[in-house]
Amino acid sequence: MALESHPPSPSGRREEPRSAVPALHDIPGGLSRPRESFDRDATLLERELARGAEGAPKLSTLLDSYGKVRRVTEALCAPLAVDDYIVQSMPDASPTKWHLAHTSWFFEEFVLQHFADDYRFHDESWRYLFNSYYEAVGPRLPRPERGLLSRPTVEQTFAYRAYVDEQMARLLEGCEESDELWRVVTLGLHHEQQHQELLLTDIKHAFSCNPLHPAYLPPRPAVSRRESTPLGFVEFEGGLAEIGHEGRGFCFDNELPRHRVWIAPFRIANRLITNEEFRGFIASGGYASPEHWLSDGWACLERERWVRPLYWGESLDREFTLAGVRELDPDAPVCHLSYYEADAFARWAGARLPSEFEWELAAAELPVRGNFVEEEHLRPLSPPAGGGPLPLQMFGDAWEWTRSAYAPYPGYAPPQGALGEYNGKFMVSQLVLKGGSCLSPRSHIRATYRNFFPPAARWQMSGLRLAMDI
Repeated sequence: MALESHPPSPSGRREEPRSAVPALHDIPGGLSRPRESFDRDATLLERELARGAEGAPKLSTLLDSYGKVRRVTEALCAPLAVDDYIVQSMPDASPTKWHLAHTSWFFEEFVLQHFADDYRFHDESWRYLFNSYYEAVGPRLPRPERGLLSRPTVEQTFAYRAYVDEQMARLLEGCEESDELWRVVTLGLHHEQQHQELLLTDIKHAFSCNPLHPAYLPPRPAVSRRESTPLGFVEFEGGLAEIGHEGRGFCFDNELPRHRVWIAPFRIANRLITNEEFRGFIASGGYASPEHWLSDGWACLERERWVRPLYWGESLDREFTLAGVRELDPDAPVCHLSYYEADAFARWAGARLPSEFEWELAAAELPVRGNFVEEEHLRPLSPPAGGGPLPLQMFGDAWEWTRSAYAPYPGYAPPQGALGEYNGKFMVSQLVLKGGSCLSPRSHIRATYRNFFPPAARWQMSGLRLAMDI
């Protein structure tokens, strides 16, 4: 069977009228079924991706999961004009077309050439164009030059995806069961989910640089504004805690091995810090007071001339969103902060950022529920009222900076071969973020997930939660 890919219409934009991306829950075979059953079915893909590890037939179910993930990527492209696909607004971001091609390159490079008999690459020269950082694979186009790729065209890129999808379908339908094949394909699907989020954050940055400030999507019907839950703290006794992934489901190698960590008693905030609270930091001179800032952070602030979060207007009451310029919701979580800004706010507030181990301990028993991309708000929302004895917003809304350096767990060893470059070689000069965001696929996130970025990164949906010692 061939999985369908749908290139844009000749007019340069997909069929209209369309007020929103084809709803992720309405995509045939999508991540969930009707909206009313979202909470019950949103973990469908997660279960399917773990099914092979639970002893059920693997490859017979993996093709369905493969199709779901690939269709979501293309659905996220539906609101774009063909001209939007090649824009690269900064070296850290990539064009939409590159994301579409690179995720297909992954399956060619790490699956098809190794598991399919006599596999023929779609185009040998594209192995250079769409390699990201795998030195063991070979040379690659420098990252800052990805926006220069007017060719291959968008239409050719979708044809490439269709070719890879057809070859993957043949492989998964006709191959004998293989634990290694299941493992690498599953890694490729989670890799594509990472690029789904990057696709959105990268196009948001590109649109913010356009003087017209175009919207990726029109705003959804207004969510009733909820006054933010009063800021409070939840106490944890700490002690000797088990950290890292356990069980037989999927995880990235940087979540292993599971190990014991001693955690002192601590308090962690019951919710994320809001826009209004961050405006208080600005009003108090937070961006002009070096005593709140790490030395590197202050140097970065002066060099980049930071005076407010990325995407905020000068009046501090408007922000650029994927729905265009909108009124700033004072009760929604602040996001698009660097680690330096998050850390400075925490110091100003008389607190600190949590460690990744404190965060994981606080989230370990909570269900993975929250404002994810499937909800289609595409922006952080204020938490529901109340909350009780457990912290809110631990999953979704905004990635949460921790004060933990991204480092290997005791006993960590990267996988052999080129895939060993996936996580291990970045374990320096980066900080860990936890919890996922409003642009993350729900089935991709878990309490042990370790995201990581350099401390100056701001274009991701990154916010903060406070913590303090007891």
